Amino acid sequence: MGLQVDSVEPDAVLPQQADVVIVGGGIIGTSAALALAQRGVSVALCEKGHIAGEQSSRNWGWCRKTRRDPREIPLVIESMRLWEGMNQTVEAETGFRQSGILFAIETDKEIAEYEAWLEHARPYQLDARLITPAEFDRLMPGAGGRWKAALYSASDGRAEPQRAAPAIARAARRAGAAILTDCAVRGVDREGGRITGVVTERGRIACNSVIVAGGAWSRRFLKDLGLTLPQLKVRASVQRTAPLEGTPETAMWSKEFALRKRQDGGYTIANGNSNIAGLVPDSVRFFNDFLPALRMEWSGLKIRLDNRFLQEWREAAPVPLDQVSPYEKTRVLDPEPDRAANRKAMDALARQFPAFAGAKVVQEWAGLIDVTPDAVPVISTVAEVPGLVVATGFSGHGFGIGPGAGHLAADLATGARPIVDPKDFRFSRFTDGSRPRPMAGV
Repeated sequence: MGLQVDSVEPDAVLPQQADVVIVGGGIIGTSAALALAQRGVSVALCEKGHIAGEQSSRNWGWCRKTRRDPREIPLVIESMRLWEGMNQTVEAETGFRQSGILFAIETDKEIAEYEAWLEHARPYQLDARLITPAEFDRLMPGAGGRWKAALYSASDGRAEPQRAAPAIARAARRAGAAILTDCAVRGVDREGGRITGVVTERGRIACNSVIVAGGAWSRRFLKDLGLTLPQLKVRASVQRTAPLEGTPETAMWSKEFALRKRQDGGYTIANGNSNIAGLVPDSVRFFNDFLPALRMEWSGLKIRLDNRFLQEWREAAPVPLDQVSPYEKTRVLDPEPDRAANRKAMDALARQFPAFAGAKVVQEWAGLIDVTPDAVPVISTVAEVPGLVVATGFSGHGFGIGPGAGHLAADLATGARPIVDPKDFRFSRFTDGSRPRPMAGV
């Protein structure tokens, strides 16, 4: 597949100690590392593969407040503020631009759902609004009045997934963070239940706090600590085109396709309503937790049995910390894309917008999204393991909210005043009787 992710030169020496160790070098982990280093906190980020090797480089690149679960809105507002100054902060090009995002609406039922969402969002004074077919056509020439309306925000934007997290990681290192790649964390050391260090494949790092930002791997890592996180993986496929001319700046989602202009003039294009849920042992374990979401998203999910079932079955048992871990056996999750879904999206896009009819697809890829039952992330301390912070389960929303989420994780790891109230992201919500559910229309 060979996604061309910007490289980050790793630190050669493993530090003997750090205040905080971060497990995972995606957009969340690198953002947390930068936030901590900027405060003068000693931090080591450990990534089993390379920076942004998995979903943080494989997503659509959308940075949006619109159509967010209301529980995420305060955090994504803070995240967008960080994005707006990101290029200056990291002294590099992340590709962030406020180019607008719209969600196409086909039915009166969808209009009602989006109107309900706007009511939830009203206290935050967002610029999101419903637009008419005429305004839709001005933003997306060629729309031809097909859609009834759209939910639109001019201040939403985009960034480049293959550039952003690496740029943030390099800035974190300049600020004092240790960035360690090809350095899997096998597990943690505890004394009296409290974290005292991590054991990596290259040795031990003493620390007071650990942030687990391992994306699709977080469930496995936490299970070895005796913690149950209801999290599954969904495979999403994407493609990109060569540069095009006469095509829109605004990003768009519809049930048949989603598109986002890239910094090089090409487009990232995906099927806006089709993902693959692979059957694995955890699919059975968490069936009841995910049943409401499954009912809601049934039309857009393909259930498949593939080689991951046997692999996760074989790797389920804990591994002694002096032995090679599953994280070292699979450095980067690189699933095959659903090329049929990609072609279907491309064909639908070209039928609707003739400017894309001659588009040349130059690359296809897939990634595994870390999903929770309510499609809201966990960004939380964990009472059972003092010193542990979890930042995972971003359910396909993680790239845009990443800088704010990393900031919040850094707050929780250091006891600082949190950037937003973290109660809706608490780890315990799956067991405290609140039974969170996904929200329709987001």
